[in-house]
Amino acid sequence: MSIFVAILGLAVLILLHEAGHFFVARAVGMNPRRFYLGFPPALVKVTRKGIEYGIGAIPLGGYVKIPGMHRPAPSDLDVQLGPAVKEDPSLFPKVARVKRGLEAEDLEAARAALPELERAIEEAELSPAAARAAQRGMTELGDGLSGDAYWAQRTWKRVAVIFAGPGVNILLAILFVAVAYLIGAPGDVNRTVKNVQPDSPAASIGLRPGDRLIAVNGRPTPDFDTVSARIRGSDGKPISVTVVRGDQVKILGPVRPEKTGGRWILGFEPAWSEKQYGLGGALVHSLDDNWQATKSIITFLPRLVTGEGRKEVSSPVGIVDVSSRAVQLNFPLYLIILGLISLSLAILNLLPLLPLDGGHILFSLIEGIRGRAVGREVYERVSAIGIALFLVLMFIGLSNDINRLGGG
Repeated sequence: MSIFVAILGLAVLILLHEAGHFFVARAVGMNPRRFYLGFPPALVKVTRKGIEYGIGAIPLGGYVKIPGMHRPAPSDLDVQLGPAVKEDPSLFPKVARVKRGLEAEDLEAARAALPELERAIEEAELSPAAARAAQRGMTELGDGLSGDAYWAQRTWKRVAVIFAGPGVNILLAILFVAVAYLIGAPGDVNRTVKNVQPDSPAASIGLRPGDRLIAVNGRPTPDFDTVSARIRGSDGKPISVTVVRGDQVKILGPVRPEKTGGRWILGFEPAWSEKQYGLGGALVHSLDDNWQATKSIITFLPRLVTGEGRKEVSSPVGIVDVSSRAVQLNFPLYLIILGLISLSLAILNLLPLLPLDGGHILFSLIEGIRGRAVGREVYERVSAIGIALFLVLMFIGLSNDINRLGGG
C-alpha cells in the first residue's frame, strides 16, 4: 500500500506539471490538442472544443500536446510525406506547392495549399503505414501553420507556457511542506522507541515503545544517529541493545538485523519532537526549507559534473523507495519528502537543456532576440545531446538504487 501511495504521489506531481502547461497555454491563446491522464495510447478519449481528453494506457503522470512547437520546414514534408509520394506520384505537385511556400517563407501560400493536399491524400490508395505517416504529417503541418502555433507566439507567451510546469511544481513544494508544518512535522529524532514493527528483529527481542536506547553491543549511544549507524554497520551480525525501561536498565538480544532497502535494520520507529505552527508560521518555515533545499540542489549540480555527487543521484525507483518508507513512518514526513521531490523536478526541468523546459525557455529567448525561429535541425541536434545526458543520469541513478536496494 505504501508503494502505491508513493507511486501515486510521483504521478500526481507529473500530472500537475503538465496541467500547468495546459491551462496557461489556453489562457494565452494556444489551444492544446490533447490532454491525457497517463500517456498514450488512449484507453478512453473524448473530444471537447477541439481538445482531445483521454486516459492513457501508461498510468504515470500526464501528457499535453501544444500545437506547433517548431516552425514547419520544407524537409518535414520529405520525411513525413515521402512514403506517400513514392506510392502515389500524383501527390508530388500538391506536396511541392506547400513546400515552395515554406521555402519562400510564405506561410499564407503554404497554408492555402493544405486543403487540396489533404483531399488528395484522403483519395490516394496508400499502404496503411504510408497513410498513417501522411496523416500524422498533415496534422503536424496543420498545427505548425495554425494561428495558435507555439513557435509563432510572442516570447513572453511562450516562456509563460513553458515555465508554468516547473512553476506548479514549485508551488506544490511550498504547499506540501506548509501543510506538513500545519499538521505537525517531525522535528529532532531521539533515542526513544515510538513503534515496533510486528515480526521484526526488534519485536523478537522484546523491544517496546517507550524504551530508550542507551547502548548497542555495550557501546554508548548518545544520540539516535549513533544508534542508527551502529545497527547499519553491523553487516547482519548479531547485536544486542541496552535500553532504559521505566527505572530499569535491560539488555535485549542478541539478534540479527534484517536487510531492507539495502540497509540493516531492527524494525522500530524512533520518537521525535513535532514542529507544529499556525498558517503564517507554517508558510514561513516552508519557504525557508524550500530555499535551503534549492541552494543544496544548485550546489549539488557542479559536484555531479566533477563526479563527487554521483553516489547521491537517484532514479524513480529510489524516489519511490524513499517515499514509501516515509509513508510507513509518518504522513507529514511523506509530505515534506514529496515537496522536496516536486522542488527537485522543477529545478532539474529548468536546466537550459533541450528537451527540458529550461531548454525551451532558453531557445524562446534566443528566438525573441533574433526575431526569427531557430531551425528544427538545431533543436534536434541540441535535444540529442540533452537526451544523451539525461539517459546517462538515469543510468547512474538506477545503478545507485540497485546497489542500495541490493546492499551493494
